[in-house]
Amino acid sequence: MSKLRRQVSANTTNVVETKSLVDIKAPTGNLYESIAIIAKRANQINIALKEELHNKLDEFASHTDSLEEIHENKEQIEISRAYEKMPNPAILATQEFMESKIYYRKNDDDLFR
Repeated sequence: MSKLRRQVSANTTNVVETKSLVDIKAPTGNLYESIAIIAKRANQINIALKEELHNKLDEFASHTDSLEEIHENKEQIEISRAYEKMPNPAILATQEFMESKIYYRKNDDDLFR
């Protein structure tokens, strides 16, 4: 099991919970900057999960076009359902941000002025 899947299965719920905007704003001092950081991390998580899922499902891929060889594979269905039950990447990214597990830095634009 990958590091990301272990993290997901550890203590994250599938349920969306309301968050205090003040709490989200606190680490950066700017709500929009915090949301941008969460969105970028959610995109990273989504890409990683998608690659992992495709790699697992490629094992079951049939490279022939014969209808006779195409059949339902229970293992493939179980893998797909497990990934469907996983929390949304935005939920995971928000949880990581609130727990200060995301490293981010602010580029200093004043250097170029």
